[in-house]
Amino acid sequence: MSFKSYIDERPALKQFVHWLLIPHNQARPRRWVSWFVNPFVHKQHRSSIIRSSVRMDVLPFNAFSLGAHSIIDDFGVINNGVGPVQIGENTLIGIGAVVIGPVKIGSKVIMAQHVVLSGLNHSYENVQLPIRDQRVTMRPIVIEDECWIGANVTITAGVTVGRHSVVAGGSVVTRDVPAYTVVGGNPARVLKHYDKETDQWLKGAGTAPTLVPAA
Repeated sequence: MSFKSYIDERPALKQFVHWLLIPHNQARPRRWVSWFVNPFVHKQHRSSIIRSSVRMDVLPFNAFSLGAHSIIDDFGVINNGVGPVQIGENTLIGIGAVVIGPVKIGSKVIMAQHVVLSGLNHSYENVQLPIRDQRVTMRPIVIEDECWIGANVTITAGVTVGRHSVVAGGSVVTRDVPAYTVVGGNPARVLKHYDKETDQWLKGAGTAPTLVPAA
């Protein structure tokens, strides 16, 4: 049995360990965790940069990794409290971005300002309980290599954005985006797609795969 499984099976111990790591009703870890635990658990390449104003709500019991030459720009928030956050190489996480795991971002991705990626949702179905007291659900978000995510985009839980795709600024993406596709709007729809036979970007969905519900 792993140490994590041992703790998970003992609610009182789990609650105590959680308190040691994070103050009650907060997401930011205690300073001793950030200073003395996370640097030895998480994988940040020495050439990557996390700006000093970034809020790193990262904990040791879920993965966080940042690849070579990647940057998390000012005023962003990274949270792996309920699921891992993995960021590849040569990727830019723009100013004010919010990334809540589980999220996997590939290499050579451009993410503009104020993008929100959240692999977490709150249950609400039980009307006898406040929503904040109900369980959370998780579905991973995947941003594949070479994508460009425009400013003020929201990508919801469970969505995959395929390789070399573009999400126009201000869009809300609720369905999977095929590779080599430009989408935009609320909810996002296909604006252009790359046609291999003509080697051109064509307007509209055309023969491109349609957006499908997220897994």
